[in-house]
Amino acid sequence: MNRFERQVILPGLGIEGQRKLQQASVIVIGAGGLGSPILLYLAAAGVGNITVVDGDEVSISNLNRQVIFGENDLGKNKAETAISYFSDKYSDINWKVVTAFISVENAKELLAPHDLVIDGSDNFPTRYLVNDACVLLKKPLVFGAIYQHEGQVSVFNLNRQSCQYRDLFPDMPSAAEVPNCSETGVLGVLPGIIGNLMALEAIKVLTGLGEVLDNRVLYFNSLNSETYDLQISPSFKARASAPSDWEAFSDTNYELACEGIETLNWDDAFRRAGHGTILVDVREPEEEPPLVCSALTKIPMSVLPQQLEKFEDAESIFFFCQTGIRSQKAALLIKSHFPDKATYSIKGGIAALKTNSRSNG
Repeated sequence: MNRFERQVILPGLGIEGQRKLQQASVIVIGAGGLGSPILLYLAAAGVGNITVVDGDEVSISNLNRQVIFGENDLGKNKAETAISYFSDKYSDINWKVVTAFISVENAKELLAPHDLVIDGSDNFPTRYLVNDACVLLKKPLVFGAIYQHEGQVSVFNLNRQSCQYRDLFPDMPSAAEVPNCSETGVLGVLPGIIGNLMALEAIKVLTGLGEVLDNRVLYFNSLNSETYDLQISPSFKARASAPSDWEAFSDTNYELACEGIETLNWDDAFRRAGHGTILVDVREPEEEPPLVCSALTKIPMSVLPQQLEKFEDAESIFFFCQTGIRSQKAALLIKSHFPDKATYSIKGGIAALKTNSRSNG
């Protein structure tokens, strides 16, 4: 019995639709809370070529919603682990893994070979970056996002009359304004629902089945299980700020554009700490894990505005928190008081360090 028998008998899909799925090439940005159900159902539906992009590692707090991972996967790269999981389930899919985050340096190379892009990321810089690359490449984009008890899904850039992400969000919001689920919490079933809706839209785009969420955004509220959709229209003003070509795209710092503060990674932070540079932990006293570093200063975010004098002699200030959200707020605060100081937020916070994180004495 063919494993696709139950879907090829569907009116509107048939053998031809199944063939389109088998021949399609899809790239999924992020293998987390949204990426997990997206990958589960694209693979089960028989999409023949799937690339997974994720530079993050599995942590214990992921497991309530990132359902393709388990306790034995802690510390492993998400993209590699996802592909290992699916390779054991389905032998007829061509998998490709990218163990890095998408960036202006690699976006064109990563996205260009694919028929469809699916964005399962959880931050604004990546969403704008992926959108702008898709617009330049003329690639359709399936979008989804969650915030606390609400999720949203849409399809962008489907044709010349279609909206894009910037039509929905014309002004780049700060990451400090809208924190991700690491800061606000999430019931694991919500990204499961939204991810499944994203997979459904992807299948519809690839096969021509049904009516795609083109120029519409579907909203779902998990507290009352209500849905509604919003019609959107292309906005010339919103698109005017987007990069017009690949040179402008490559010159765009999406993190700085969205967040207003430059970021750096842990390797750079450890290398540059000391000699006029201080490393500031803005987490509250009870938060784990601790970090040992000779240049470390602990100033909880709750009391930071009252301790500005501690930064007067510093030349450079590197802030970190649990996931990189509060550190953005801290850096913005200090930058407003000391505009001439080099102020950075460490990307991903303490969660970006491996389990048994390094220490500098």
